[in-house]
Amino acid sequence: MSENKLIAEVNGVKIYQEDLFNLLAAMEDKARFNSKEGLNVLADELVNQELLLQDAKENKLDNEEEFVKELEIVKNNMLKNYAMHKIFEKVSVSEDEIENYYEENKDTLFSPVTYTASHILLESEEMADKVLDQINEGLDFKEAAKKYSLDPTKDNGGSLGSFPKGVMVKEFQQGLDELKIGEISKPIKTQFGYHIIKLDNKMDSSNTYDDIKDKVKSTYEMVKRQEKYIEKIKDLTKKAEINKYY
Repeated sequence: MSENKLIAEVNGVKIYQEDLFNLLAAMEDKARFNSKEGLNVLADELVNQELLLQDAKENKLDNEEEFVKELEIVKNNMLKNYAMHKIFEKVSVSEDEIENYYEENKDTLFSPVTYTASHILLESEEMADKVLDQINEGLDFKEAAKKYSLDPTKDNGGSLGSFPKGVMVKEFQQGLDELKIGEISKPIKTQFGYHIIKLDNKMDSSNTYDDIKDKVKSTYEMVKRQEKYIEKIKDLTKKAEINKYY
């Protein structure tokens, strides 16, 4: 391990090379200061900050009411984050749990199939048929979406962007699976109304479990942490007196 070299002293307070590198690590524009000259600029800044800190303490700014209030807010936020960390550190997942979670969600969260599609949402099948006729007669799909669709995506020509298999409602998904790239569906009824779907692209990454194991683990850990958090909140709620006015 390299020596943690002393680089400055300010009224007896020592500043070390480690402090300098910590400051550099926190900089957004690291490349700008990652040179001898740049590090010297940062070293000067550490000296300046220590001078300011010592002056603030000497003038008892840390006792001022505004500072005390701000400090309490910062302390409480840090304590909440630390309490959350203590909940999360209890979470551990086994290899079997991760693999089971993948098997249960591979057609949705971890589907290798990704669609890029657009749609036009209409209130009735009759209206959907009329719009589809206009498209077949030459009306651009995007223009038809802007003109007729009831969905907010109409402002983007009906674009739904890219999404994995299984996130759409069953009827919509079935309609997608019947289309080839570039094709437009007949009106498809869902709980939202009647859709005219255009499949813009479809990709199959053919990922295996081993390919995305780290992603599956990360997602499952997040789910388990959320469960632990909710469990803790439920327990605390039982013991607390809470009055809500909203």
